[in-house]
Amino acid sequence: MKTPVRVLVVDDSAFMRLAISKRLETDPEIVVVGTARDGLDALRQIKALKPDVVTLDVEMPGMDGLSALRRVMAECPTRVIMLSALTSEGAQATITALMRGAVDFVAKPSSAVHIHSVIAELSHKIKLAAAAPATLPPVAPPAERATTVPKAAPTPYLAGDPLIIIGASTGGPAALHRVLSGLPNDLPAAILIVQHMPAGFTGALARRLDEQVALTVREARAGDALARGLALVAPGDFHLVLDRERITLERWPRQNGVRPSVDITMESAARQYGKAVIGVVLTGMGTDGTAGARIIKQYGGRIIAQDQTTCVVYGMPRSVIEAGLADMVIPLSEIPAALMEIGDWRSGTRK
Repeated sequence: MKTPVRVLVVDDSAFMRLAISKRLETDPEIVVVGTARDGLDALRQIKALKPDVVTLDVEMPGMDGLSALRRVMAECPTRVIMLSALTSEGAQATITALMRGAVDFVAKPSSAVHIHSVIAELSHKIKLAAAAPATLPPVAPPAERATTVPKAAPTPYLAGDPLIIIGASTGGPAALHRVLSGLPNDLPAAILIVQHMPAGFTGALARRLDEQVALTVREARAGDALARGLALVAPGDFHLVLDRERITLERWPRQNGVRPSVDITMESAARQYGKAVIGVVLTGMGTDGTAGARIIKQYGGRIIAQDQTTCVVYGMPRSVIEAGLADMVIPLSEIPAALMEIGDWRSGTRK
């Protein structure tokens, strides 16, 4: 039999500790080895019990989840899944946690009625996290420090300019930071980002990235136009579709079990912009991005896939690579340079 994943549950609420633990242990592939009531208690127990995965509440008195996560990653690196409140503050703290090394997050139930579905999601993510690296590739510059690189105002997108579509899921926020921070503020290309994330969290992700990189980053709105030096993030629970250089947001059925879907955005872009499209498939679970990459290739575009060694979850890139669609398979740190080398963008030509 497969060895169960050993989990430590950290939450300041005695009810939540008990509820999460009891429900997690109904899964034969998970065993709860302990619980902790705050960050300091969590640190002690992680060092003593050495769990495979820790579920860590974001909001706790004393040492909160973010402070605890920083200490955990410095003193005893462990795979961590955050439990976040569905609030603006909770979303922002969650994005910070993902930048600091948390593998993933689950939104806490707003009431006991919803706890069953939340625990099912948590169980799935715990098992996924157990196979991930204990420490994620470092984010540089530090996620807490604003960029010192001045921003340039986005400029109109011109016919023939590259259009970069980046897709990501688990491990994506830190990976997106690494890619975008390596690109100049006057990048003569437009960028669309599809990160698997629920509504309420993609806006926080866009704001954090905008604070940290030289490009302008924001959550997409219906009617937005493509622009050079602008990266638009698909809002949670909406597919991002292009219609004549303008963004439309659609509540079409989920594709590959997700909304937003990388495939839908890639297909929409490829059909309109052909060989100007560059698809980038980053860390994440599942196959979203493979069908879209195939269509980009059919229209003459290029595909970059993140390599296995730097992925938190080697699912989406692996699917693209095994389908024979990747023009380049490279470590995360090399993707910004690869994007710049695809063509001499400043002179308006592409390789």
